[in-house]
Parts: sequence; C-alpha cells; structure tokens
Amino acid sequence: MIEFLKQLTDPESIIHYGGLTLLLFVVFAETGLLVGFFLPGDSLIFIAGMICVSHNDLLGVNIFVLVILLSIAAILGNITGYWFGKKVGTSLFNRKDSILFKKKYLEITRDFYEKNGGKTLILGRFLPIIRTFAPILAGVISVDLKKFMIYNILGAFSWITLLAGGGYYLGTNRWVQNNLGSIVIGFIIITLIPLMMTYLKKNKSSYKQ
Repeated sequence: MIEFLKQLTDPESIIHYGGLTLLLFVVFAETGLLVGFFLPGDSLIFIAGMICVSHNDLLGVNIFVLVILLSIAAILGNITGYWFGKKVGTSLFNRKDSILFKKKYLEITRDFYEKNGGKTLILGRFLPIIRTFAPILAGVISVDLKKFMIYNILGAFSWITLLAGGGYYLGTNRWVQNNLGSIVIGFIIITLIPLMMTYLKKNKSSYKQ
C-alpha cells in the first residue's frame, strides 16, 4: 500500500503503470474527492502532454483526445466535489483532522474564495489543495449550480489545455527532457506560493485579533 501511494505521487509512475485510465482517475480524484489534494495534478498533466509527442503508445491517444478526456475528468471531479459539499454542509468545518483531512485546508480555500469569489473555481485549478476543496466549498455555501458549471467548465479546459498543451509543445525540447525533475519541483514551488501567502495573511490577521 505504501509503495502504491508513492507511485500515486510520482507523475511518471502513474502514467507508466496505470496508463490513461489511472491518469484520468487521478485528475478526477484531485478535483473532486476530499482525499485527492496530495496528488500531483499539474506535473502529471504536463508530462502527459509531453508523452503524446514521442511515447504516444503509453496513453494510446493524441493530444486533442487527451485534452478532451482530461477536461471531462476534471469537470466530473468538480461536480462530485460540489454535491459532496452540498450534502455535508457546514458540518465539514467541524470535522476532526485526520491523516487525509486538515481543516486548515478548507479554511485556506474559504479565505481564497472570499477574496476571489467564483473565479476561485478557475484560478484554483492551478493551485494544489485549492482545486480539491474549491468545488466542495462551493457546495457547502450553495453556489448557484448554473454559475458553478460555467466556472467549472472554463476552469477545467483552461487548466488542462495550458498544461497539457505546454507539455506537448515543449516535449521535443532536449533541455526540458533532461531537466524534467527540476521542472516538476518548480511547478510545486510556484503553485504553493499563493497558498503560503494566503495562509500567512490569515495567521497574521488572527494574531492581531
């Protein structure tokens, strides 16, 4: 089980061992399931785009089909998260912390949502943790379903197209191929910066009070 979880956090292992099926499940889980926040969505989608250039047999689809399938998985993931949040309601804020759930993640998402409104469902796609909890929080606060779906679809296609398309475009670049590990780490650092800023601001305001 531990070895399996390690593979789930390694983008290359996900694609190598699970192919397109596991790739779609990971994108769905990270955007809709409460426990999906630790999955490597950004780097996974970028690497999937790269693979479509030279190792297409691993996924069995071209870049256009890949973008469509990943976008559908991301859209369905958000819908699942929305209905889960709508079902559990505000009681989610009273849930005790566990290995896979931290209330602070939900609070960070709420602060980000209060600052950016519905755009959180688009901007949050590019931010780990936020993309998992944003649709859940939207359900908790009962965001209008039509409005939610518009942001959901726009966010999904923007996220998938930019990352998978970027990976496909740079897939033949030798420097990118040789420095893929550093690029993945860079993805993680860059996407965590807004979260850290939100978290620090929240702690600062709490300290003043």
